[in-house]
Amino acid sequence: MPGKRITKKQVKIYMETRKSGKTQLISSAKAGISERSGRAIEKGQRKEANAVRHWRTRKDPLAEVWGKELVPMLEASPLLTPITLLEYLQDKYPDSYPDSLLRTLERRVKNWRALCGPDKEVIFRQIHEPGRLGLSDFTKLKGITITIANKPLKHLLYHFRLAYSKWSYLKVILGGESYTALAEGLQESLWRLGGSPLEHRTDSLSAAFKNLSKDEQEDITQRYADFCKHYNMQASRNNPGVKHENGAIEGPHGHLKRRIKQALLLRGSNDFKTITEYQVWLDQIVQGHNRRNAKQIAIDKAALQALPMQKTTDFTELVAKVSSSSTIDVRRVTYTVPSKLCGETLRIHLYHDRLCCYLGNQKITVLDRVYPTGKTKRARSINYRHVIKALVRKPQAFRYSRIRDELLPNNQYKKIWQYINTNIIGKSACKLMVGILYLAAKHDCEEQLADYILKLIAVERPIYLPDLQNRYETKIIRQPNIAVQQHSLQSYNLLVENNYV
Repeated sequence: MPGKRITKKQVKIYMETRKSGKTQLISSAKAGISERSGRAIEKGQRKEANAVRHWRTRKDPLAEVWGKELVPMLEASPLLTPITLLEYLQDKYPDSYPDSLLRTLERRVKNWRALCGPDKEVIFRQIHEPGRLGLSDFTKLKGITITIANKPLKHLLYHFRLAYSKWSYLKVILGGESYTALAEGLQESLWRLGGSPLEHRTDSLSAAFKNLSKDEQEDITQRYADFCKHYNMQASRNNPGVKHENGAIEGPHGHLKRRIKQALLLRGSNDFKTITEYQVWLDQIVQGHNRRNAKQIAIDKAALQALPMQKTTDFTELVAKVSSSSTIDVRRVTYTVPSKLCGETLRIHLYHDRLCCYLGNQKITVLDRVYPTGKTKRARSINYRHVIKALVRKPQAFRYSRIRDELLPNNQYKKIWQYINTNIIGKSACKLMVGILYLAAKHDCEEQLADYILKLIAVERPIYLPDLQNRYETKIIRQPNIAVQQHSLQSYNLLVENNYV
């Protein structure tokens, strides 16, 4: 049985050691081979492991089909997989090509693609210069559920980053990717940064353009170009589906998300009281990341362009007429507005999380933005405070109103209505429910009033509207404490005497 093949280097070490006068045993040990292999080397009976073999040790099982059939198939369709080729052979030549040939086919196809296949895409690493490139992208916190007041928050994170210094900014975005979310997040990041880069790059923004008409797409493209022009930035986009062109921000998504996951573990909770609290917490995480790159950031900031004197438009402007039901329709969502605006035409500044409503140049109200859950569905955002005064004048309209369930602000009031509707007969039920809502709005006691009424229900005590009105409308007038100084009687005599002088 021949021994294990040895390398040229081992042969060289062995021979040099032997020439220096060492024994076969010592020379073999120094070369890392056995003494028997050393004797074989001296007799010329051992071959080096890296000697090239030009012959096959077994018959090629694919010799009859590789060049004639499989190669032409690969040339026509380079994406064919080895398993597909094997199944093709098994169907055409039953019992001739067993499953054990799959590994052979995999090696053969891999070698063919390396030598004869199509050219592969090459990534050219870029040099990032200070102040030149800023990038924007949206990302999700996969595997992490953030809750606001114990309710899951469906959101994205807008991420801006300077390519040279790695300065970053994150913003909570409600809804999906949109031009408004991009413009608002980008503008906030530039003003926090204190300057603008020469170039701003995004991905293809396909989500922002999805389901839009050609005119709407051109409008967004023009608005984005105007936005970048305002900050003297060259607008650029990577090619659709080519993520590595946006690699200076795609990769760092993961670094920041790992920081967020670790920070949540240290915090011990994923729940925040408000979205504002969540945003402030994210700002602290990002600031810690930025502090690690303080030297590069200082260089980057020095090379940035100065900001303009004022900000530019970072919202979508719409026009909506208030219906006779005191509602407006915006992006498949029906919102209530104060009833005094019925019949008026409002200008809407649409942000990712809110609607700012203007009558002329005066801001009238701000509404939280709501998103429909499906492509063909609609949604409602009903605030009973907007219409309660009108409802008090005709309370019977409550029972069959299309927005009756949404007029009830929470589950507590739904339980109250269910009890009233079951136990009070006739028109009195609507009058009582509307009166309760009016009290809650007028005195801003929604939670306290609901708790009090539910306690009455729990002990089976009747609910009387006059009693509730007396409880919340009675005002205790407190007399102020006035310090009175009693003058001496002699001072009054002097006053009388002086008047007669």
